[in-house]
Amino acid sequence: MEEKSVCDEKNFEAIFNDCSESLRNLIYYKCKDVDLAEDIIQDAFIKLWQNCKKVIFFKAKSYLFTVANNNLLNHIAHKKVVLKFQQKPHSDLNNQDPQFLIEEKEFMSKLQNALDALPEKQRETFLLSRIDKKSYKEIAEITGVSVKAIEKRIHYSLLTLRQKLGDIL
Repeated sequence: MEEKSVCDEKNFEAIFNDCSESLRNLIYYKCKDVDLAEDIIQDAFIKLWQNCKKVIFFKAKSYLFTVANNNLLNHIAHKKVVLKFQQKPHSDLNNQDPQFLIEEKEFMSKLQNALDALPEKQRETFLLSRIDKKSYKEIAEITGVSVKAIEKRIHYSLLTLRQKLGDIL
């Protein structure tokens, strides 16, 4: 018996027809933003198509839900960083040395680039730990992997960030 391929357009369309509405609803229930939910599921289906040779047909639904949930978590983590920055008193920023402001802006740019360069699972784990202040056990439950795997992801993400950012950390 030949396995169905996700790369076959008819099979992909069947997956889309079967999963898109329930996936959109789930993400919408979590974020309460229809447009964001649509964007997230669209990105999930794009990722499924890009990785269609790696994903087994019968695991495609699970793959989509995992990718969509991770995308939502990344979006929320990013939103928290933006909100935290926006909550800084702007009067303090104006009183700082212009050279410091330039260096801070360069550092933030380097940090964002370094975070973006991390593999998805490491970035997700790192942000859940450092931004959301989740424990390793909580992150393990969210991602469905062992605490030891979370420890390794954090370790490797810190090594990568130290390498990319140098002595700044």
